[in-house]
Amino acid sequence: MLDRVATRVTGRPLVLSVTLLVVLILLAGCTSAPEPAPAARPAAGRWQPEPGTDWQWQLSGRLDPTVDAPVYDIDGFDRGAAEVAALHRKGRKVICYLSTGAWEEFRPDADDFPAAVLGKSNGWAGERWLDIRRTDVLAPLMEDRIAMCAKKGFDAVEPDNMDGYRNRTGFPLTAAHQLRYNRLIAAAAHRHGLAVGLKNDLPQIPQLVGDFDFAVNEQCAQYEECEELSPFVKAGKAVFHVEYELPVTRFCAQSGRLGLSSLLKKYELGAWRKQCPA
Repeated sequence: MLDRVATRVTGRPLVLSVTLLVVLILLAGCTSAPEPAPAARPAAGRWQPEPGTDWQWQLSGRLDPTVDAPVYDIDGFDRGAAEVAALHRKGRKVICYLSTGAWEEFRPDADDFPAAVLGKSNGWAGERWLDIRRTDVLAPLMEDRIAMCAKKGFDAVEPDNMDGYRNRTGFPLTAAHQLRYNRLIAAAAHRHGLAVGLKNDLPQIPQLVGDFDFAVNEQCAQYEECEELSPFVKAGKAVFHVEYELPVTRFCAQSGRLGLSSLLKKYELGAWRKQCPA
């Protein structure tokens, strides 16, 4: 503030008296900066999973609540508040899986997405990439989904398909579009008091690690990318990681060294899992 006042004054073609300069300094010192808008919920009130926390990821089949893991990641639409509450009674934290970057024809709100925001298939039956540039359309839809997770009692959100800019979506998406959208999703989750995980999108981890509370990754060992997740671990934030095609002997040692929470899963993401040995 003082530097900006001095620059404007000395740029004028006149000489200020010492008295006037003192008055200006005193006035500047008495001016209070505008207070930032209060957050909906302080960061301290959100769950913060630590590196190395074990987890279970189940998105299909009958939910198995007997897996001995402190964290469950389950489907936000398919699972109800009673199931979340039952897991809480067992001392589990529960993550709400949502697809925020792709449209799914089988979701109850599918008809709320206009055709103009639907792009090419993302490789899964009944799913298409979304035009994440259209935040005017997508922001309220995703806000409603995240609010659903909060109402059901989830502790966090796992927003999927958050790297459309690296895929053939049918839209000219850029890294800047993705950063904007990912931060929009993270902010929405935080407004509802939920932690939020960054799904894949490894190149933007340095810019986004401060916006997200943990990371979820698929196949970083297979593609030799796991070290790119280190900023999360260094920040004291968990990295929940799965492999599908490698045996545990091929990735667990590295996972342990990097502090990842790693599992071997099948592509259908049922109850079966094999965790890295302690």
